[in-house]
Order: sequence, then structure tokens, then C-alpha cells
Amino acid sequence: MSGRGSKQLSTFGAARVLGVLAVALLSLAPAQAQNTSNSIRLSVDLQEAARRIFHVHLVVPAKPGPLTLLYPKWIPGEHAPDGPIEQVVGLKFTARGKTLSWKRDDVELYAFHLDVPPGASSIEADYDYLSPIEGDGYSAGPTSDPVLAVLEWNIVVLYPAGATTDALSYEATLRLPRGWKFASALPVAKKRGDDVDFSPVSLTTLVDSPVLAGEHFRSIALATDVQPAHHLDIAADNEADLDIGAEQAAAYSNLVREDGALFGARHYDHYDFLLSLTNNFSPNGLEHHESSDERAPETTLIDTNKRQYYNSLLSHEYAHSWNGKYRRPAGLATPDFEQPMRDDLLWVYEGLTQYLGEMTAARAGLRTPEDYREALAWTAAYLDQWPGRTWRPLADTALAAPFLYNVSSRNWESWRRSVDFYDEGWLIWLEADIIIRRDTHGQKSLDDFCRRFYGAPSTPPKVVPYTLDEIVAALNEVLPYDWRVFFHARIDEIQEHAPMGGITEGGWRLVYNATPNQRVQISENVIRTIEASFSLGMRVSTEGGENGGLADVIPGTPAAEAGLAPGMRIVSVNGVQFSQQALTDAIHDAQGNKKAITVVAQNSGFTRTYEIQYHGGDRYPHLERDPARPDLLDDTLRPLTGTGAGK
Repeated sequence: MSGRGSKQLSTFGAARVLGVLAVALLSLAPAQAQNTSNSIRLSVDLQEAARRIFHVHLVVPAKPGPLTLLYPKWIPGEHAPDGPIEQVVGLKFTARGKTLSWKRDDVELYAFHLDVPPGASSIEADYDYLSPIEGDGYSAGPTSDPVLAVLEWNIVVLYPAGATTDALSYEATLRLPRGWKFASALPVAKKRGDDVDFSPVSLTTLVDSPVLAGEHFRSIALATDVQPAHHLDIAADNEADLDIGAEQAAAYSNLVREDGALFGARHYDHYDFLLSLTNNFSPNGLEHHESSDERAPETTLIDTNKRQYYNSLLSHEYAHSWNGKYRRPAGLATPDFEQPMRDDLLWVYEGLTQYLGEMTAARAGLRTPEDYREALAWTAAYLDQWPGRTWRPLADTALAAPFLYNVSSRNWESWRRSVDFYDEGWLIWLEADIIIRRDTHGQKSLDDFCRRFYGAPSTPPKVVPYTLDEIVAALNEVLPYDWRVFFHARIDEIQEHAPMGGITEGGWRLVYNATPNQRVQISENVIRTIEASFSLGMRVSTEGGENGGLADVIPGTPAAEAGLAPGMRIVSVNGVQFSQQALTDAIHDAQGNKKAITVVAQNSGFTRTYEIQYHGGDRYPHLERDPARPDLLDDTLRPLTGTGAGK
């Protein structure tokens, strides 16, 4: 290793030492950098967003000598080292008008080394970011099309090594395509035609404040009786897609009120829901402190099935403003974007948020209690059936999140397990809520924990890290209980069956019958997949060229015993060309007799015939009321403000 390389690696080592100290100070750091005299200037030009090219110019104050610049690697909210550095091209550094040579670090591939020449007080960088055309992912996925774009600043920024992101000040400017409108949580200093100058902020705040921009744009003020201000900002591929009904808008206003009542305080100066509606992005959501980046199919607001399928998307990301942004597991409260994050408490960060997001969607009127129960039944049933839980504890799905997030297909998902800390976290935190309601005879609930742990006083954006010990202590203040043992059994130990205590103690039971699950029907319509997991033991795609493709086959089920596997494509069923109706008819024909279901499937160019021995007919999960117990489950859905529809 050269002397230069050794020196740079020692710089990284020093940065890590500083980082450890900085974590303890995160809760005291201001969201906006106070010293702007040495701000880094970042200019982003989106005028070629239609070609999926973002042009970037960066000016970094620097002293002569070695300089290391980092590209964000560990992205807050994404829980993985997935910064899309491979999309950065055309990188060129200059100082005093002369081109500088640079070298990527041979160990830390997100680091660039260069030398600032004598007499220079800054370096300039020019490069492009190429937005992917297709694919999944959060900020690493597609972020622009011909009429709209989402700018997550982490995809276009470089920053000096050796300083915390709170200590670095950035002055960002943005050039938009002609006539486009935009929204962001960032404070605007000046707007000149299609150019926007944002006020100086810390790098932490910059990366935490995406921009939504587009040709077809609408901004709706929510809950105008509530302070601070809240807006739902929508960019869509077509003007007609912006037609949110008055009832939907009122429900989102209710969401703002319900979350305020749930947590008892707000930790932002304003809040923007940034919703992009396009079929060119991967549907997902990413939380930020004063905004959220939600992406859904083009007609989500005007198509009943899509609207119902995504009815908890915004409520989940909004709850993260409290759980995940304001209060954050200590292992995720890193001082920069290069330090590895520790994902062990994702069952709190994401699992509790999953529970709260699903619940508050019902409280606000974004969904009905019946829809909530059908979704809960589906969730509990698939988690209970997946054999992956016989070898992998839930804790490992959190620790392995960087791998599991990036699995490119659903093949063998039931055997591998996925990011189950979301949905199983929903079941676990529901059970905790029901225990509190049961043992206090309805006098307290998990709402009391939320107000105690995430609530007053209201503050501007800041980070207050937490540990499992603090979670347990706060729960014990609400209800003395052996919460540590409760969580250990469900998180750390192998559990062959899903945690059903919240359902059973809540006055309901999971049952299966031939009546279609409403949530499954909506899912089948939106994501074009036949959910035959609870009968044949497989999921089958009905989407275009993937029609008949086996998305997953569950080990131990009739489909698996017949020899079917993910990746195969069904050609025919009982001699009839594959279709959803053909598969349904075959299930009905085999019910109550010994007649096998004959499936012809292709597998990498080979065609084989498979005999599925299943005779149980249609089988779907539902929740059935248990009259022997009080209905505590529906109690969790009652609005706190009297304005929701979840009564």
C-alpha cells in the first residue's frame, strides 16, 4: 500500500472515532447548519429529466493537500449500504481551472481521493446521475420520467470525509424543466423562473428533504385547523390522475389530526406528503422528518382497487416522523452516511410503524375496519404458513435486512423469509397493545406508550436515539409486565407459528373458508398475482409476459409435493390453457374427490406434467368474532379525535 493510501485510510479511522462521539450528540445537533460562510454549493439541473439525466455541479471549499470525498452509502430509512454510486458518470474534478486526477479507494468504493493544488481554496466537481429506467429500490430506483421527477439529494451529493453530516452546510440550487412545479420540506430562499435557490441547511437536513417536481402537479392543504402546516403534494403522469376526491382529502386531514392525538406532540416545523403517481417508478415509500416520498401507480387516486391497496402507504411513512426520524434506534443514528448501520431494532423502527400505520389508516377513515381485519387475517395467515420461520428467528430478518431488501424476486420467499419484521412486527405490537388494554381493563393502551415515548414537548426536527432498555422501561411505566421476556420469545427465538395473541386475546380468531378474502381480491387485481398459497401452496403471476409464472411455491404444500417450483411457468391446467379462471375451475373440480389437478409447466425450456393432489376447494383466511372475549381489536381502531371513520 502506498503512503498516500495509508494516510487516507487513517483519515477514515479518525472519522470513525469522531463518529462514535458524534452519535451521543445527535439529539443536540440543530437541523440547519449555523455557519454558512464555508457552505458547499450544490447545483442540480433536471432539465433533461425526461432523458433520466440529472446534471450536477459541486463546489467544495478546501485547503491545499489530500482531500477525500464520499458518496452516501448507508441511506437513512433504507437500512442498507445501497447508495446507487454505479449511476454516477462523467465525474470530473477541477481547481483554478485545471483538471485534477482522482482515484477511487480500493477498499471503500464510495470514497474518492484527490489532491487540492497549492493556491486553491476550493475544488469543483461535475458529473451526471443516470436515473434507472426500471427496477425496484428506494432512492436507487427509477426517479424520473418525461413529466415528473423525485430528487433524493443523496443520489447527487458528495461530501468531505472526516466531518459529521450535521456539521456540513450545503447551499442547494435546482433548475427545473420549463413550467414544472415542485414541493419540498427545504426552505426556499429565492425562486427565479425555473431556478430555485434553497436556504443553507446541514447535509443531514438536505438528504432528509427530497424534492417532488412535475408538469402535472397539485398541492392540497390538509387539516387547516392544525398547526404547523401540512400539505399533500401530488405529481402525476397525467392531469386526470390528480383528481383526489373530497372524501380522500378529508381522510388525509383526519390522519394529520389522529397522529397528533396519538403522539401528543409534533417534531417538525411543517410537513409535506410527496406523492408521485406513475407506472414508471417502483411503488414504495421512504420516510423523512418533515416530508415523505411515496410512489404509487398512476391511477391510484381514481381507481378503487389501487386506492384501497395503497390505503396505508402514507400513514406508515407519516408515523415514521415520530418513530424512526425523531426517535431512532441508536444503531441507526450514525453521524454520516459511511458508518455502517445496525439493524437489530428494525422490528421496532419498522414493525411498530407497520402496526401504527395500518391502525391509523383505519382511525382516519382511509380504510374500513373490515378492510383492516381482512388485511390482518391475510398477514397472520401467510406468516403462520411460511416454513422459513422454522429455521430463521425474526431477529435475523432484521439483521439480514440489507440482503433481504435486495432480493430481486419472490422466488422461495416463504422458505427464505423476507423483511418479516414489518408484518410480524404488526402482530407483535398489536399483541402488546391488547395486553395493555386487557390488563388495565381498557384504561390504558399502546397509545399511552406512544405519547410517553414520542410525545411532548413538541420540538423542531431532531434525533433522540433509543435502546431496547428504554423501550422496555417506557412500556413498564404504562403497564408493569415482563416485556423483555415477551419480546425475547417472539423476536429472538424460533417460533413455528406466527404470534396470534393480539388476535385471539383481542376477541377474534383466524379461520379459513371458501369466501374470498377482500384484501386478497384487491391484491390480485392490483399486482396481478393469484394468491393460492392457502390451498395449492403457490402464488401465480397473471401479468403480461409473466402470465402463469410461479412467483413462489411453499415447501410442504400440495404444489411443492407435486414438484412445482418458483421460476416455472404454467402452460395449461387440466388440459385448458392457463388463466385464473382455468386454475379456479380446476380447484373446484378436484374438491371432495381423488382427481388430481394436472398442470403442464415450462422450466428453462423444458416442459413437464405435474399432478397436484389437493381436494380442499377454495381456502381463504378471515377473522371470525369470538363472543367469549371482549372485542379489544376493534377498540384499537376507534378514532381519538372523533373525525375519523374507523368507528
